[in-house]
Amino acid sequence: MTLPPAASLHDPAESVYSHWQRLNRWLLAHQDLWRPAPFMEPRPGWIGRYPGLAEEVAGLSDADCAGFDDHPERLAQRLCRFVPALAERPSLVTLPQLVSHPHATTACTLPEIRATDMPGRKRLQAGAFTAAVLPLARPLLDWCCGKGHLARTLSAHCTEPVTGLEWDGALVADGNRLAGQFNDDVTLQRQDVMAPDLNLPAGIHGVALHACGDLHRRLIRRACEDGAARVSFSPCCYHLTATADYRTLSERVTARPDALTLNRTELRLAVQETVTAPARVRAETARVSGWRLGFDAWQRDRRGVDDYLPVPSHPARLTSGDFEGFCRWAAEKKGLTLAADTDFAYWQRMGELRLARVRRHELVRHLFRRPLELWLVLDYALFLEEQGYDVTLGTFCDRELTPRNLLVDAVRVCGTPPAPRSRL
Repeated sequence: MTLPPAASLHDPAESVYSHWQRLNRWLLAHQDLWRPAPFMEPRPGWIGRYPGLAEEVAGLSDADCAGFDDHPERLAQRLCRFVPALAERPSLVTLPQLVSHPHATTACTLPEIRATDMPGRKRLQAGAFTAAVLPLARPLLDWCCGKGHLARTLSAHCTEPVTGLEWDGALVADGNRLAGQFNDDVTLQRQDVMAPDLNLPAGIHGVALHACGDLHRRLIRRACEDGAARVSFSPCCYHLTATADYRTLSERVTARPDALTLNRTELRLAVQETVTAPARVRAETARVSGWRLGFDAWQRDRRGVDDYLPVPSHPARLTSGDFEGFCRWAAEKKGLTLAADTDFAYWQRMGELRLARVRRHELVRHLFRRPLELWLVLDYALFLEEQGYDVTLGTFCDRELTPRNLLVDAVRVCGTPPAPRSRL
């Protein structure tokens, strides 16, 4: 099986396995640049190895940081004189666009008058996804469907009924109400898709738009084992998994001793993008990050231990408060005592200075977000190929609509039997 034309700038006919191999070698060779988390390590080890790179990113302005974080390809081009292998990045991450013309997406997007309870961005994403998977010729199953926004969008372009599976009963009720209100041939069912006794009807077309982590991996396995004729999905939140480390799906990948091993923190890197977040949310995130780094600087001094101390997610009420309030909450959570004369202004300033450095060091790490994500998705594609599917991989929309714009579209080759039942 080959990727569609232009899937790789290196070789338009490059196989999925060859593409995975190149990515695997490239990521392994430069793991010292992306494995250390600057938020936890004030001085990542690569600074000593690449002093010119460290000096270059340290001199970037805040405006530079914002621009490069939204356009990593520009940063890679600027930094390749310090890390020559960054010049290879475009050929590793470039994929074909699966929607040939914007008009196709517009034609497939649910009209606003019918998009009740559907956020505008989700409406456009569902339209783009639909345009990328046309034509539709099988009964559709929308996996982890929520209120059925994707299901309702797809149903307008499918002569077969659409079924949705969702564990939240309130969402199922709302979705069925909307389907009835607009006469959509859509039925949502309350179902825990992780239930061990779940079986999918043979011959269906399973679809999923941004099912998270183990949920989309469960769809892949169920589709193969229950004989789905086609499965089309856009994965998200790879780090949401019950296992401490990522378990590869493909037999070829699993058998290789040189295959990357990734823990949850490294999996999270693949989705650390805020290109679609409003400015207010970005500013709020930066402020709280500064507080966390200020508290981290204080706790290292207080404990006399130069190690990062993880602090749990904070309650929303603290976001509208101040640094001192955050520190008192975090210290209580970690069993630490704040002295009466603690200079909160000083430690807040330390956090702000740390945040400026972290932001610049993270830019280097962020160059590896998309390569890591594609490494994961190529593993999915290889697994599906091994199970007898013809697989197309590409993007279904622009990154500005959603950074999670990868789409795997797999069609079972005629005569291929279902895969053996998994124990997972």
